[in-house]
Amino acid sequence: MASPSRLPASIDGTLELLLQHDYVADRQLATAVFLGLKLERPLFVEGEPGTGKTEIAKVLAGGLGAELIRLQCYEGLDVNLAAYEWNYARQMLEIRLGEAAHESREQLAANLFSERFLIARPLLRALQPHPVPPVLLIDELDRTDEPFEAYLLEVLSDFQITIPELNTVAAARPPIVIITSNRTREIHDAVKRRCIYHWVDYPDAARELQIIRRKVPEAREALSRQIVAFVQGLRTLELYKLPGLSETIEWGRALLALDRLTLDPQTVDDTLGVLLKYQDDIARVRGSEAARLLEAIPTEALDA
Repeated sequence: MASPSRLPASIDGTLELLLQHDYVADRQLATAVFLGLKLERPLFVEGEPGTGKTEIAKVLAGGLGAELIRLQCYEGLDVNLAAYEWNYARQMLEIRLGEAAHESREQLAANLFSERFLIARPLLRALQPHPVPPVLLIDELDRTDEPFEAYLLEVLSDFQITIPELNTVAAARPPIVIITSNRTREIHDAVKRRCIYHWVDYPDAARELQIIRRKVPEAREALSRQIVAFVQGLRTLELYKLPGLSETIEWGRALLALDRLTLDPQTVDDTLGVLLKYQDDIARVRGSEAARLLEAIPTEALDA
């Protein structure tokens, strides 16, 4: 793990560490992060897109002074791209040079599968020696296939990778592992059992306002309150894709770029594409629905 002096000593310390890097976490998330660090267990974070799951790994890396190693998952991801592969071009060149030097087949074979021909991908890199154990982010695991989940079990259980042609590489000190999923499919129980689990939900109004104040500090208090109230209202509608926290932040920055000090129906209609990513959702909200949500914003938010 990271240097003991840099690890938070309590849940409150974890909250403070995250807050120092502008991540406003609730106590349940801070508890899960603290236990993951304390028990050296992977943290499995599930939730809707845009709720700040990936940001947890980035903030931890920054707060602990650790390297962030990111494995972005996708359909068809295999061991060669996730863990390691052999540099075949260099091996072929080595064979030609060996043949020119009249080396025996035994000599050639002994040299081909050595570390100098090994290309370390994210999983293997995370297990190799580091001054401070890195943060390994396995992002959007639900996008991969089930066979890749099975391969992960050795990494998550023993923090090691077996390379048949070479040896088994085991981490001297386990990396900090954060696994995220948008729950487009269920992840196998065998993976979850090796992790501490936490569901990241949309923030309530109070926490979302705290986040906007930190992430869009240039916004006036009135505008920040209106943004949060409007987005909270949007999330009560039956939309194909509700706006996440990342969309709230981006909308705040967009409104600042337009020099808006408060919300009005025209501005909302013109900028809905920042919040909503499907035309059917935009058509549902634009016009009368957006006006209704604006009218429902509490008076104290308008007068802030």
